[in-house]
Amino acid sequence: MTVPLSPEMDAPLPPWYRLGGRKILFVTGTRADYGKLEPLAIAVREAGFRVGFFITGMHMMARYGETKLEVKRFAGAEFFEFVNQRAGDALDFILAKTVMGFSDFVHEHRPDLVVVHGDRVEAMAAAIVCAMKYIPSAHVEGGEVSGTIDESIRHCNTKLCSTHFVSCEAARERVLALGEAPDSVFNIGSPELDAHARPSGVNLAEVRRRYDIGFDDFGIVVFHPVTSEAESMARQAQALFGALRDSGRSFVVIAPNNDPGNEAIFSVIEALPRERFRLIPSMRFAYFSELMRHAAVMVGNSSAGVREAPFLGLPSLDVGTRQNQRASAPSITAVSAFDTEAVVCFLREQWGQRHPRDATFGSGDAAQRFAQVLGQAGFWQRSLQKVFTGEKPPT
Repeated sequence: MTVPLSPEMDAPLPPWYRLGGRKILFVTGTRADYGKLEPLAIAVREAGFRVGFFITGMHMMARYGETKLEVKRFAGAEFFEFVNQRAGDALDFILAKTVMGFSDFVHEHRPDLVVVHGDRVEAMAAAIVCAMKYIPSAHVEGGEVSGTIDESIRHCNTKLCSTHFVSCEAARERVLALGEAPDSVFNIGSPELDAHARPSGVNLAEVRRRYDIGFDDFGIVVFHPVTSEAESMARQAQALFGALRDSGRSFVVIAPNNDPGNEAIFSVIEALPRERFRLIPSMRFAYFSELMRHAAVMVGNSSAGVREAPFLGLPSLDVGTRQNQRASAPSITAVSAFDTEAVVCFLREQWGQRHPRDATFGSGDAAQRFAQVLGQAGFWQRSLQKVFTGEKPPT
């Protein structure tokens, strides 16, 4: 499958233009965004570009598995670390600190392209700096809706970045509605599906052994705080995990991210019975992919539940508002955290079921398409002066 390119971008870059030359810097702050950026980084590295990672955010925090170590397993890249927060820091403080740190970094190490993902404050900080310094930037998975402050940050990143790699046609239409030039928006699909589309490279026995998972029949739970609902996160977590506990089923629970309200969730999940709930700070992506392939259901409010789970045919329970209107598929059931009856019904009816693969967010070739775009000479000749096009998306 090819990426539609504008006529002026048809000429491929000569090898000498890439090899040892253009440097692509990926900004990563969480285990989640790294899972999406890693396939893209592999593809451009194999195409001959130099690759670097600016590692910050949750990656640097021991409580979340110190996942900077996972990033630094990437072969053939440069790594730059920046501690941008302490536990409990407010998002605006983290944003300000990251802007200052990233600005200092690019003053000394000016990349040819900065790649950011999604809706985190680390991505927004990098996008702000790139816009102010006229450094080319690419935003991955913009144009999506989810509610809360995440959506506002995501749309801000769209307006700040110079090019856009979206995951579906609906997202492309929203980016166009924000006034971005059509020839700067590329629908490549969702990058993390690339890994799910191929063998993980590990088996379930290895996953269970590495992460000390003692049960054969299990669901996966990932429940993050919602920043605009911090005052109710304790009650939401108590209701959801109470229903899961009472179900008698076993679950692998991945720790929540570091957004405000996470302590309320930690206080609930850390009190769950250990014989049926295995709490894991973080997992390597290949191991997480293999775990999903063998899970009975997925529960929570992670994007994995509305994107990766449908791609794998895994039934998922989308809890609360965090992924509001972001995706729809026959395998997704949306409920309120307080609707314990609906939670119980989902577990009873969907446990162990499988659904047809949903390809709304691509077919697993996003990295190839990303590298194809960067391999065109016209990509590097675009003006960084943005103009609001006002072009209406197709009906």
